[in-house]
Amino acid sequence: MIKLLALLPLVLALAAGAPSTPSAPRIVVLGTAQDGGLPQTGCDCAHCSAARRNPALVRHVASLAIYLPKTDHVYLIDATPDLPAQIEKIHTFRHHPEGKTDRAPVDGVLLTHAHIGHYLGLAHFGFESLNTKGIPTWVSPRMAEFLRTNGPWSQLVRLGNITLREIQPGQPFELEDGLTVKAFPVPHRDEYTDTLAFVVRGPHKTLLYVPDTDSWKAWPRPLTEVLAAEKVDLALLDATFYSPDELPDRDVSKIKHPLVTDTMDLLEPLVKAGKLRVGFTHLNHSNPALDRDGAARKAIEARGFRVVEEGDELDL
Repeated sequence: MIKLLALLPLVLALAAGAPSTPSAPRIVVLGTAQDGGLPQTGCDCAHCSAARRNPALVRHVASLAIYLPKTDHVYLIDATPDLPAQIEKIHTFRHHPEGKTDRAPVDGVLLTHAHIGHYLGLAHFGFESLNTKGIPTWVSPRMAEFLRTNGPWSQLVRLGNITLREIQPGQPFELEDGLTVKAFPVPHRDEYTDTLAFVVRGPHKTLLYVPDTDSWKAWPRPLTEVLAAEKVDLALLDATFYSPDELPDRDVSKIKHPLVTDTMDLLEPLVKAGKLRVGFTHLNHSNPALDRDGAARKAIEARGFRVVEEGDELDL
């Protein structure tokens, strides 16, 4: 009991709620599910069935908004298949034109890679829908080439719905007002493009966002070294699977994501020492940590970690 009480401030610090400094840049969590969302198409598992019966259990695909209250600007990390609903969420905290179409719902987009949960939402910026004008879209050089040369994404570029800005991995760039981003490649299934993680550095805190990666052992530079070198305060990490037996018809080891339990074993010393806060995101529909009152969730929280929820706000 004493141990759990000692961890309570850490858990609360990561929980949703009003930011401590209203004018400070902040992260708003727009989604926490793996690419297929929850419920997932065609799935009748316990989690998906429950989410169809109870809308409160629905989870949108993993995405973040970086909100700067001083300028009322929003930068989106990943454009998911759930973009329409996530734009509605952005409209709850950012000014938007009422009574007509919002053709500039965000001030920029940063893309991690070309798997369906992370870039398909770009289609909503196109001629058939919002028909946006020149939304800055930060991507790796390989992702830029993929978007330029493959339809329908090439039409977004040709018609000027988005303006590609190529990221040089390892070189920070400024979004605005001193808020900077650094991207670096991480190992993953890179069929079409490479995969990026983002370090977002605000005036007070630094965030590491890694929604998709192969196991931590596959990283050429250990995760703990990256966290120390970048002086990361808060990490939102890939939690696709909690255990290796979640998908009875598939070999999870071939999908290669780090297990939640492995991540906790790796980072628990930093978390318990108060040097790092860790939130889990990108949960597959099979993940037992989806159950708010389940044993997996309780085990995560007892070790000082947390599963992030849509609507969580985190100061930068």
